[in-house]
Amino acid sequence: MNSLALAVGEEAGTLEEVNEPYLIMEGYLKRTPQGRVAMPKAYRKLGLKAPTGAQHELFGS
Repeated sequence: MNSLALAVGEEAGTLEEVNEPYLIMEGYLKRTPQGRVAMPKAYRKLGLKAPTGAQHELFGS
């Protein structure tokens, strides 16, 4: 989270307390035991192709 905070010029705490819950609620991000995962909706919003394979099959599109 610190790298992302630095990249967008925000405090890591702000991202975790304000931005992350919103992104999860809107379906752009998911927290897993392995960490945070961008959902297919996030890739579509950015105009990118979502990865395929095990992760795609696990979370769906």
